[in-house]
Amino acid sequence: MVQRISRIVDNEAEAEDLAQDTFVKLWHRQPREDDSVGLLYRTAHNLALDHLRAQKVRQRHQEGAQAEEQDDAHPSPEAIAATLERWGYLMAELDALPARTRRIFLLNRVEGETYAAIAERLGVSVSTVEKEMMRAMRACRQWQRRHDQE
Repeated sequence: MVQRISRIVDNEAEAEDLAQDTFVKLWHRQPREDDSVGLLYRTAHNLALDHLRAQKVRQRHQEGAQAEEQDDAHPSPEAIAATLERWGYLMAELDALPARTRRIFLLNRVEGETYAAIAERLGVSVSTVEKEMMRAMRACRQWQRRHDQE
């Protein structure tokens, strides 16, 4: 069984694990009258193919993450300028908010404070913090929509 699986996955250790997985899977299955040795081989074959598919997905994901890291590690001057410009527009949008709304937003989103902690710190109710956060988030969504259209 291990040799047969090893020809598919091209790795003896993985073949041993898949052979064990095959037996465990069949052990937990309700036996039927029409079960045969073919079921054992078909199950092993299918598990080996599933393993290869999963390996390809992991590899593609890893390659995508590495490419993304490389892009992030060395952004172009144009990308840096565009990001700084967008950041400036967002900060202008936040500066246009009432002072308490802006402070609540920054305490939550930048400093990671909870609504309850913000309410206690500012001496307001949690409901007030929630309403101010909704106002700030609405402004951010409007800003995002405007910049997505450009």
